[in-house]
Amino acid sequence: MGKVSVSMLSADFGHLAQSCQMVNESAAWGFHLDIMDGVFVPNISYGFPIIEAIALYAKKPLDAHLMTVEPWRYYERYKKIGIDWLTVHYEACPHLNRDLQEIRRLGMKAGVSINPATPVSVLEQAVYYADLVLIMSVNPGFGGQAFIESSYEKIEQLCRMREEKNLRFLIQVDGGVNDSRAEILYEKGADILVAGSYVFSAKDPAAAILTIS
Repeated sequence: MGKVSVSMLSADFGHLAQSCQMVNESAAWGFHLDIMDGVFVPNISYGFPIIEAIALYAKKPLDAHLMTVEPWRYYERYKKIGIDWLTVHYEACPHLNRDLQEIRRLGMKAGVSINPATPVSVLEQAVYYADLVLIMSVNPGFGGQAFIESSYEKIEQLCRMREEKNLRFLIQVDGGVNDSRAEILYEKGADILVAGSYVFSAKDPAAAILTIS
């Protein structure tokens, strides 16, 4: 069906190497890194030491989602660590096009994310500079939240925008992803699904990844 980016926010950090090995050996497309600063969102996830540890073990693309204020302060450092895809929030970047261009200039794929309450229409111009658009189907800040049903409409709107502008950016969806929603999300136009709680709470995480791939 599509690609799965496994959110390491739900991994067992006491056994990080084993969690990374599971993702490496699974059907997953890559590692999703939810980076939260406690300012842009009401939670703190992990900083550079953990990101560097994951990068050390990862053999698949590193897909970082910055839920932080002033994300541009660290673009070069993310590049040095080995991040492949770097996604910033529309709501955190007053000069969004410049941010996306800078991320690309550094050699990473540039992504932009919008919160559940933000309409797709705000991205009319930014999509020309994006390799990926991330639709948050939960409010960012915590794992394990319930899927927001109106996200389906936003995916459809974004898919139409992509077709009308003849662009090739990927559509990623993060929040509440499970086996009962995966197929319809892909049908609506999603290319990559982010899953953390669903994967790591399963008895067989690798099998869980396969069910939503």
